[in-house]
Amino acid sequence: MRRGAKRPLAFFAAAALLLAGCSAAAPKESAAPADGPSGVFYEVFVRSFADSDGDGIGDLNGLTGRLDYLEDLGVDGLWLMPIQPSPSYHGYDVTDYYGIHPDYGTMDDFRKLLEEAQRRDIRVIMDLVVNHTSSEHPWFADSAQGAGSNYRDWYTWAENAEQATPSDGATGSDPWHKGESGSYLGVFWGGMPDLNFDNPEVRKEMIAIGQYWLKEGVDGFRLDAAKHIFGDFKSTISSPTVQQKNKSWWQEFRQGLDEVNPDAYLVGEVWDGAAIVAPYLDNALDSAFNFDLAGTLLGAAASGRSSSIGFTLSRMHDYYGKVSGGRFVDAPFLSNHDQTRVMSAVGGDVGRAKLAASLLLTMPGNAFVYYGEELGVAGLKPDEKLREPFPWTRKGGSPEETTWQSSSYRTEEASVEAQEADPNSLLNHYRKLISWRAQHAALREGTIASYDAGNDYVTAYVRASGDRQLLVLHNMSEQPQTVALPEGKPEQAVFSKLRLTTDDAASMDGQTISLPPYGTVVLTS
Repeated sequence: MRRGAKRPLAFFAAAALLLAGCSAAAPKESAAPADGPSGVFYEVFVRSFADSDGDGIGDLNGLTGRLDYLEDLGVDGLWLMPIQPSPSYHGYDVTDYYGIHPDYGTMDDFRKLLEEAQRRDIRVIMDLVVNHTSSEHPWFADSAQGAGSNYRDWYTWAENAEQATPSDGATGSDPWHKGESGSYLGVFWGGMPDLNFDNPEVRKEMIAIGQYWLKEGVDGFRLDAAKHIFGDFKSTISSPTVQQKNKSWWQEFRQGLDEVNPDAYLVGEVWDGAAIVAPYLDNALDSAFNFDLAGTLLGAAASGRSSSIGFTLSRMHDYYGKVSGGRFVDAPFLSNHDQTRVMSAVGGDVGRAKLAASLLLTMPGNAFVYYGEELGVAGLKPDEKLREPFPWTRKGGSPEETTWQSSSYRTEEASVEAQEADPNSLLNHYRKLISWRAQHAALREGTIASYDAGNDYVTAYVRASGDRQLLVLHNMSEQPQTVALPEGKPEQAVFSKLRLTTDDAASMDGQTISLPPYGTVVLTS
């Protein structure tokens, strides 16, 4: 994926402020796209997805047995949340980087999953948590023995209270935690002690771990907490020194992985504005999740007002292009395992959930869908309630359904069984939009540019790849809307054919487009 990646779409905070309130005009020229494929990734929490052995816990064999569902959905990539041994249900505190969590199966089970996914042309990337380990990891247990430990410098220790500074942890709490032989640094909490990446042995080991999984057949990694490798304190996390150290580490990691697979796909969690994100795309990560865009897409779907997405984002292409040389791909998404689920964010309105999906799946890059999102599964924090069992059947109780925790948000309608039988379901809407991406390169690989639809309730933009241009129109409201297309100027494409619609009620009469509530159409010249 790396060498042929696309330009990303991510908000640059300063530019967004500068451009706010400007009306869309266009189509305007935007940066040329790089070559190469992109697709749709499906984020799956193995524990909640599908159970194969009746213990109520989702496992790798359960996921393998349901790959046909994902193939039918149209995804061509899987992001596995942590599958390595861990004392926590979520797995983000690892105790063995070379193993498989026994709840999930064995290495042979994992290899079978990779084999079956590859047979369906589905790539598999796995969560790799390198910023910190579990406090139960053997490295930390050894390190905690005292100054004589060979692993002492694998973590950051303060021998006394005076050394345990600063105290302004980057995640909002005191990052120092008392141990038997001093206080140790753990930005997220005491059960997740931070590794010391100033130690070359730590860096070497993390590269070896990445290489190991690539040799096993993994196609890449989702990199957790990418900006916290050296970004431990609020007072310094955005400083040039810390940013340069983070960038240098991820470049070193990239180079190490290139020795095994130069096409390995790396997507990072860098939850920040584009000025902070950009350096990670310089010969390091292929993608950074577009958190700002996620908020914009959901906000637009929930508000019912048009959004000048194309106008703002087309100007971000050049910014990222200068940093990365074009060797990156955007990673748009709507929600993930840490955020309010889409259906809850749009107030339980199926029409608005469909609209949010239509916006997402007409964005360039590798779109990421969180498991259950395609069914309209709802969920609000705490985190466990964002990660509930996947609903295969209307009433539950089928052998593959997990029971490791109860479901607070389950409904009969938000299930595979119910939605497969309904051609107008949210599930079938996702299938339709994903198939559009597969059929039209300009919807997944190309640029985005603004287009003034002349209607405050219609969001419009032009997607282009090579000499192919598509005009995308979204009705953001619950009322029918019309758009009168202007006569084309010689330098502009004339969009005269209604090629794709989410609703058969959409129509085109001459230069006038009629859009049903929450409907999306795609026009060609």
